[in-house]
Amino acid sequence: MSDADSPSSKESPEATVKVDDTRRPPRGAYVIPMLPLRETVVFPYMVIPLFVGRPKSLRAIDRSMETGREILVVSQKAATIDEPTVNDVYQVGTVCQIMQMLKLPDGIIKILVEGLYRARLKDYVETTELFEVNAEEIPDDPASTPALEALKKQVLDAFEQYIKLNKKIPAEILQVATNIDDPGRMADVVTAHLNLKVEVKQEILEAFSSQKRLEILHELLNKEIEILNVEKKIRGRVRKQTETLQKDAYLREQMRAIQKELGDSDQTLAEIEEYKKKIKEAKMHPVAEEKSLSELDKLSKMAASSAEAGVIRNYLDIMLELPWSISTKDRLNIPRAEKILNQDHFGLEEPKARILEHLSVCKLKRTIKGPIVCLLGPPGVGKTSLARSVARAMGRKFARISLGGMRDEAEIRGHRKTYVGAMPGRIIQTLKRAGSNNPVILLDEIDKTGSDFKGDPASALLEVLDPEQNSTFTDHYLGVAFDLSHVLFLTTANQPHTIPEPLRDRMEIISLPGYTEEEKVGIGERHLVPKQIQENGLSRRGVEFSRKALIQAVRYYTREAGVRELERKIGAICRKIAKEIVSRKKRNKIRLTEKSVRKYLGAPKYQYGRTEEKDEVGVVMGLAWTQVGGVPLQIEAIAMRGAGKLMLTGQLGKVMQESAQAAVSFTRKNHERFSIPKDFYKKVDLHINAPEGATPKDGPSAGVTIATAVISSLTSTPVSKDIAMTGEVTLKGKVLPVGGIKEKVLAAFRLGIRTVILPAENRKNLEEIPKKIQRQMSFHLVQRLDEVIALAFVRKNGAPAPLPWLSERPPRRRKPADTGEKSAEEE
Repeated sequence: MSDADSPSSKESPEATVKVDDTRRPPRGAYVIPMLPLRETVVFPYMVIPLFVGRPKSLRAIDRSMETGREILVVSQKAATIDEPTVNDVYQVGTVCQIMQMLKLPDGIIKILVEGLYRARLKDYVETTELFEVNAEEIPDDPASTPALEALKKQVLDAFEQYIKLNKKIPAEILQVATNIDDPGRMADVVTAHLNLKVEVKQEILEAFSSQKRLEILHELLNKEIEILNVEKKIRGRVRKQTETLQKDAYLREQMRAIQKELGDSDQTLAEIEEYKKKIKEAKMHPVAEEKSLSELDKLSKMAASSAEAGVIRNYLDIMLELPWSISTKDRLNIPRAEKILNQDHFGLEEPKARILEHLSVCKLKRTIKGPIVCLLGPPGVGKTSLARSVARAMGRKFARISLGGMRDEAEIRGHRKTYVGAMPGRIIQTLKRAGSNNPVILLDEIDKTGSDFKGDPASALLEVLDPEQNSTFTDHYLGVAFDLSHVLFLTTANQPHTIPEPLRDRMEIISLPGYTEEEKVGIGERHLVPKQIQENGLSRRGVEFSRKALIQAVRYYTREAGVRELERKIGAICRKIAKEIVSRKKRNKIRLTEKSVRKYLGAPKYQYGRTEEKDEVGVVMGLAWTQVGGVPLQIEAIAMRGAGKLMLTGQLGKVMQESAQAAVSFTRKNHERFSIPKDFYKKVDLHINAPEGATPKDGPSAGVTIATAVISSLTSTPVSKDIAMTGEVTLKGKVLPVGGIKEKVLAAFRLGIRTVILPAENRKNLEEIPKKIQRQMSFHLVQRLDEVIALAFVRKNGAPAPLPWLSERPPRRRKPADTGEKSAEEE
């Protein structure tokens, strides 16, 4: 125990005895610091090192060093107690003197103590910093009698016999004990070197009479000698059998002898027969059954208590618990499945339609072989719950395996059973837990697996997710194939590009984009509010959320693609209402309104609507895609007098930095088109910034946004605050397509922007946007940056004008008059 007060070794090999027969008068009651020990009893005249680490014990050591180096050492009744109280220690201990003290680097102190005399605890001094007690010395017996000397001799003889049988105690201890004249002190020395329980040693410590002490010790030594003699006989018998019989025959004979002595030979045979019966009933395939019977044959030839027998039993138990022939009956009723999906999920029309198509194909083919479905989308959009609904619609059992952070291939394939603590992989364990061979298994966060020296879990998943190979999936622990072709595997991911290409090739990706505001409100009304009311004990209190209250929470207190934050906000409101009800502040029916939401959630966390109050020069609203869906990305640019430097701030990634350089190069090449002086790059320092600098940003879709901000700052032309844009720009001014159009449009809609500029080649992606949102939005599809400038710039007085100081010409230098003398420059 590194943080406990204990000796340097359990058997105290470093403990020594100081022989000193001088006597002194006993001491009366006095105050002394106390040190509780675990699993150790210190006797008088015993020198032993101790390690002290507990705070109170350390302070007790300090107090002892200040007051004469004496400390009362007592034993704890239970070694598991870290902070002992007065009732957790024995009432008799030993007063010791600290001879040496050494502070170790880890804060623990090593002390060397010498036992002085027994002492009894009278009462405790009230203090919280350390243990201090009123102790009273227990005096030793007077001079010994002939009867006591005879008992002492018997104990020494028994101790000598014990040392001969137990080689762990040095022979020098017997010589030390023989040289001690005091019988009581001799008993303490012998006891200190015996491997006895703390309770037994404490009994001897509390034996104040030398005669009683010697009687207890004599009885203990006789018992220990008897045990050692039996062990010696057993070792001799085994050694004799080993010499006469072959090793294999000896093991079998020993097993029979032990079983006969214990009377469990019939029980072992019954166990073997029971295993054999279960193997036949499990309906394994022939190879698995043959393997199980082979292991059972090995078990029948082993001792029941051997370690290998335990390994084989665990293996057989796992083989018998697997659902080799147990399956659930599929209910591929498409209208019923559609009803279940609509009950469990609001919105997500396209993903639900794709899943129903997949189930329809399975029903027609009467098999689930086909591409593995991967549900791709930001966190909180319902990927896991959608997979659970698929299992419910099919009438199958559902199980989930989290792959996030998995780096060991053995997590999938298992460990070979020859290793200590070996177990099957997660696939086999999940099947055992599900209890059927055709469950729906969700492989969650498949895009977050890693790899290191232990292997690559993604590579192990190739066989699991390949319909042509998983019928013979072999777990390392089982050593035989298990058919996974009846299992319906579903996977989830947040980003497609982090999924290894061979694994992605085996999956059909179904995208789950972020929810619209209407969908979030509908989910809140149908699912989140009833759930939180139930979880917070408000189901009988008449709590009701108005639709406007939910809209308020969605608009001003959440900004996410999913609904997890919305659920947390609803839960926070319910908890505050529960507190008011318990405090008797609310008794009638409670209806949440817009004002109530602000009361319970405080000031709005986000703004809804335009982020800028007026059109600004060099400020453009872009759109970006992240793991949590679409987000607005504002770009700022300012032009300053300088020497042509380009400064980029806001944690822009390499791709965004290249987009900024391309925007500046395009502007230099087309300066006449925007009425910008040709040599502006020699006089101007451009600073491009993306706010929220703590968040890293990267990607090519901010190209048109950066270019528009640069040209706006150089021409002093404001950009419309009602327009958002996205797209990659080339050096020639072409606008290239980008991804995540639906998520970006939804982000603009949440922000209150109704006009969005998109690349022309992204026209096909507009079909993914809900019709209701399309009707409220205006989309401009562009092919060149010139079109973006024409749409985004707010020109009140005709053509844009460059910064005034950009058009200034440097003052011409006056030529000095000809005086016939050469100037310093001419010379």
